[in-house]
Amino acid sequence: MADKVLIYSRFPKTMMARFAERFELLDTGGKPAREVLPAEELAGIRAVLTAGGTPLGAEAMDLFPKLGAIVCYGTGYDGVDLKAAAARNIAVGHSPGANAASVADIAMTLMLATTRRILVADQYVRSGDWAASKPSPMMRPQAGMPGRRIGVYGMGEIGRKIAARCAAFESEVGYFSRTKYDLPYQYFPSLEALADWCSVLMIAVRAGADTQHVINADILKRLGADGYVVNISRGSVIDEKAMVVALTDKTIAGAGLDVFEKEPHAPDALTALPNVVFAPHIGGHTLDSHVAMQGCVLANLTAFFEGRPLPYWVKAA
Repeated sequence: MADKVLIYSRFPKTMMARFAERFELLDTGGKPAREVLPAEELAGIRAVLTAGGTPLGAEAMDLFPKLGAIVCYGTGYDGVDLKAAAARNIAVGHSPGANAASVADIAMTLMLATTRRILVADQYVRSGDWAASKPSPMMRPQAGMPGRRIGVYGMGEIGRKIAARCAAFESEVGYFSRTKYDLPYQYFPSLEALADWCSVLMIAVRAGADTQHVINADILKRLGADGYVVNISRGSVIDEKAMVVALTDKTIAGAGLDVFEKEPHAPDALTALPNVVFAPHIGGHTLDSHVAMQGCVLANLTAFFEGRPLPYWVKAA
């Protein structure tokens, strides 16, 4: 009999196909487990597969008295209460670095689209304004990448790949992270110092209580009128209300956003602004990334059911 795995978050069935070949999947469709499955079924669940951002706290864990593993699809695990899991001897796994290249690519895409005003330029052509030689203040020359100061906030796998890509564009790269690494980039002792220095702030830090709304009005003001924010981490890192104000009154020049505080709903006050480029949290949504993430999930689940430690366990747990 195949080992049972509860699918706690809502996932497309195509993304679960590889897991179904190895395990018996109990899919909640993103609904509360107690509404979908009988109590006796929940009582036997030993492993849960979830999206890292989906809230999974102590109360939810207690629905599964035999739960021994929570495996996150992707690198994030901010929705999981790690202290509650540790108190219950529940191992937590994820897919570290599996989608780092894809996320770094979308960060670069958003930065270039925002700083070079690609969406505005696209509309300028489609509308016929270019053919009609109609002047547009939005089409004035912008700063290029050579010599531009790029600040990377968070120097994990994704941050390092962003930094390497920016360096290839002949930009200056600086970073702030909890740890100073032996890297060929300038290290800054604080986020404030990094924001004072750079003209593009790339956010690649993990979500958590210590990063909640850390990109606030003060940081945006330090970035300046020629500054841009690119966020490919979690929406909770930015104070969205402060950012709307900063974008509206031109405290900063623009933003590129792949994540939002309350997904999938981007605030109307943001989507109405012409100096913001959006993506629907697709940073890690490439075929190769999904293959890599699924490989990590399979390795974690297989190890758990075989009584071995998770190969990709969350070290913060």
